[in-house]
Amino acid sequence: MNKRRVLNVLGKIILTEVCLMLPSLLVALYYGEGDAWYLLAVMLPAALLGALLGRVRPKDTKLTSRDGYCIVAYGWIVISLIGAVPLFLTGEFRSYWSALFEIVSGFTTTGASVLAAPERLPHGVLFWRSFTHWIGGMGVLVFVLMIIPMKNDNSMHLIRAEVRGPTAGKLVPRMKRTSMILYGIYTTLTAILVILLLGGGLSLFDSLCLAFGTAGTGGFAVSAAGIAGYGSAYVEIVLGIFMILFGINFNVYYLILLGRVRDAMKSEEVRWFLLIIAAATLGIAVNIFHIVESLGLSLRQAFFQVSSIITTTGFSTVDFNLWPAFSKHTLVLLMVVGACAGSTGGGLKISRVLILVKSFFAEIRYIINPKSVQTVHLEYKFVDKPTLNSTRTYAAAYLMLICLTTLVLSLGGYDLTTNLTAVLSCINNIGPGLELVGPMANFGFYPDWAMLLLSLTMLIGRLEIFPMFTIFSRSAHDK
Repeated sequence: MNKRRVLNVLGKIILTEVCLMLPSLLVALYYGEGDAWYLLAVMLPAALLGALLGRVRPKDTKLTSRDGYCIVAYGWIVISLIGAVPLFLTGEFRSYWSALFEIVSGFTTTGASVLAAPERLPHGVLFWRSFTHWIGGMGVLVFVLMIIPMKNDNSMHLIRAEVRGPTAGKLVPRMKRTSMILYGIYTTLTAILVILLLGGGLSLFDSLCLAFGTAGTGGFAVSAAGIAGYGSAYVEIVLGIFMILFGINFNVYYLILLGRVRDAMKSEEVRWFLLIIAAATLGIAVNIFHIVESLGLSLRQAFFQVSSIITTTGFSTVDFNLWPAFSKHTLVLLMVVGACAGSTGGGLKISRVLILVKSFFAEIRYIINPKSVQTVHLEYKFVDKPTLNSTRTYAAAYLMLICLTTLVLSLGGYDLTTNLTAVLSCINNIGPGLELVGPMANFGFYPDWAMLLLSLTMLIGRLEIFPMFTIFSRSAHDK
């Protein structure tokens, strides 16, 4: 590993995080609640550390794939360790580890919280908590690549390690321009959402925080009442629609920008994504109709929760923990499926699920006719063998991690449904689970060791398993 180059890039990542704290500092100064000192107490030492690491001059500026994966893994750990300090300094968290859980949940766009009343946080820190969703949604390294010059082959290694999905497709040949396009689309959609929420009667502060959570498909609310506290069908529908928009592959938006609307509409992944949402919404609406006793309200509640869970946003307007078994099981399945590749959503991803399902039927056809040549196609293109193998390996690793993490978590003595859905929530970056971690509850009852385990699980899920494990490999640190 090119250690000096890795340290140099980590320094730039830390300086980027310091710059991204500036809006929160301005909010803190505006409200004058004293939390500006908490932010400054972190920003100044972090800026010094980042500057020192940035002065490390590598002999070779080239990055290998191994370096890229290590930078991404270490980068996410470092920004989380630094970003948790302002939260801890507020005194609203029982330990640094619970504050770390909260900020990792923010950066990874999970939205799981240990706070029963987040509104008790001062406005500047509360803004920082929500803003981490927006930062983590598109990816910290994508932002870094947009503002820091880097050779294209170097930047591609970082993109591969951070972008969500089975492949890291390139929008355009140069990664800096790609990053600018991604953030341009991302920022525009966020701004439109803020304007629409302001039109629904929300304050600017609430509109920004909810827009950050929706854009990053994160799910942090600014009060214990959550989205239901606004009592607005308009807000629910707007958020539901935009959660879906941010759960769509951003390549589709780029094609639309190019005027290739017909090509964008041909996306197989997006069609299945929307079809699953429609089917799940209808199924749940019928299943909960006897509880709600209103067709319009049952459809609205079902649509919002389906949109929130499949995009792994995690907002909730009702306690779906009280819904019938069919509805709860449907939501758990949607947790696993997740959103589209190349979106801000988590989960397995629609594209991976399609590849796995098509591989299954291809294997059945091969068993029936061993002499035939079976191929798998996605988006009207042949899926090559390396992609097939990596998808199957990812799925196997995903299942093993869920089983092992749930087993370790069971040492805390909590029930299977709570532990399993907590792990599913964290590895898929969703937020709410069932039973003790349901939508009206929080993760605050877990001990510190479990907080650390679930924090690591969130990072593993956000970076799609492999980058986090490279730093535990001895060969990754060899010269």
